[in-house]
Amino acid sequence: MNILITGGAGFIGSALIRHILSTTDFAVVNVDVLSYAGNVESLPLASANPKYSLEVADICDASALRDIFLRHKPNVIMHLAAESHVDRSIDGPGEFIKTNIVGTYTLLEQSREYHQNMDSERKSQFRFHHISTDEVYGDLHGTNDLFTETTAYDPSSPYSASKASSDHLVRAWSRTYGLPVVITNCSNNYGPYHFPEKLIPHIILNALEGKSLPIYGNGKQIRDWLYVDDHATALLQVVTEGRIGETYNIGGHNEKQNIEVVNCICELLEELAPAKPAGVSHYRDLVCFVKDRPGHDGRYAIDSSKIERELGWLPDETFESGLRKTVQWYLDNKDWSERVLSGAYQMERLGGLS
Repeated sequence: MNILITGGAGFIGSALIRHILSTTDFAVVNVDVLSYAGNVESLPLASANPKYSLEVADICDASALRDIFLRHKPNVIMHLAAESHVDRSIDGPGEFIKTNIVGTYTLLEQSREYHQNMDSERKSQFRFHHISTDEVYGDLHGTNDLFTETTAYDPSSPYSASKASSDHLVRAWSRTYGLPVVITNCSNNYGPYHFPEKLIPHIILNALEGKSLPIYGNGKQIRDWLYVDDHATALLQVVTEGRIGETYNIGGHNEKQNIEVVNCICELLEELAPAKPAGVSHYRDLVCFVKDRPGHDGRYAIDSSKIERELGWLPDETFESGLRKTVQWYLDNKDWSERVLSGAYQMERLGGLS
């Protein structure tokens, strides 16, 4: 199998590539524009693997995609490239429209052209796997309700609206043009190599530096947390075993309030990093509440019974075990975080490409 992965230098994409290269003999082509969130240092062993190739390209560039398809001849597309930070989408929605909607459209069109020109045997093997988010479903108001694959879309932010749009495009290309697609919608991911603007790494790194730990509103927003390596396992299982035309929700069975997540991180740091910054008695003392995000959803929760029933997938990590691994990883890999925060990871890349 030859898998083309868009956004493979991002958080989830890099976890997926690490998983594929370490557990299969599949070839991987990583198509990534290497924006601020794309970091080849999240793939430390990939460059030495003969089954891995990196193509620095924008998914909005049709000619670049066409050339990559013709040279690498993938039989599976796994589309993860996306702008994904809600706050950034509120401040500047244009990039989200461009990447998540126009980029997905461009990739679908090039995939359709490529698929049409395949012979019958290769056509039967082809898959277009679109990786999306539970945020397309909007907000859950009940305490026991869950997002299922048939939950109506009700996105709240420019980010989630752009992802909802891309989901609809993928389904339309399947129905109208016969493109063999599968879609997955996941809950909040966390784990190693997570870009520091996201909640869990942001809290870990701020705490280690003695900085404030900001929490939106009252901190009672609920998210279902999924360890990124569990997600990677599910994605590979879906693309190899899932039914064409189906949607699979992927969740971690870990509903937590944001304030609970922050408190859990503080408790772990008390144990794993007891030598605190000057002036800090307890990590929890750094917690502060800030003005809530506009349109902030109150609760997300995934019903992942379909993927469990049909494909036998279950997450390996509990929230407690996954969070411990995550905190320990950031303690053991301070160089990675420092290079991201300083921008060194990008400056060296740009110098190498100039």
